[in-house]
Amino acid sequence: MFVKKPLALPVVLLLPVIAGCPSAGVFLRSDGSPGSEKCSEKALEVMRILRMRVGDAADAHLDANQIDASPVMAYDGPLESYLTESLGMLDPGTRLYGQVWTGGVQVIVRYYEAHPPDGDKVPICAVARLGHGQMRKKPESMPGIALLEHGAVSVFVVDSFR
Repeated sequence: MFVKKPLALPVVLLLPVIAGCPSAGVFLRSDGSPGSEKCSEKALEVMRILRMRVGDAADAHLDANQIDASPVMAYDGPLESYLTESLGMLDPGTRLYGQVWTGGVQVIVRYYEAHPPDGDKVPICAVARLGHGQMRKKPESMPGIALLEHGAVSVFVVDSFR
């Protein structure tokens, strides 16, 4: 005989995860881009231990699910990227978890966690950047989705999000 389990337990277990989402409390500017945000003390401590200094950078694939795509579609919301070279003590193949905002002229990507191939997830503060306006959305982008020329980005370590 099949017995239905109540949904209360999974919901209760997920609430702290949802409530702890770093991007949940980010102030949005009038154009839909995120406002400034401080890095957590824990992320700053972890980055010191991992020898990740402000301004350090490494190449990465913007979206782990669109490696060979061109153009790349960046959606508002969570994102999984991965490093193609070392960043501090983080090896290539490390997954980066963050948030994408497509509301402004440029796509904004903030990373809040790193998951090394052989370790546990750790908090970080980093952003995806490219020179020459290459994080700029293509004109045919739809609301909530940004079309980008390609998915290769540089990930820069920051001590706060501006």
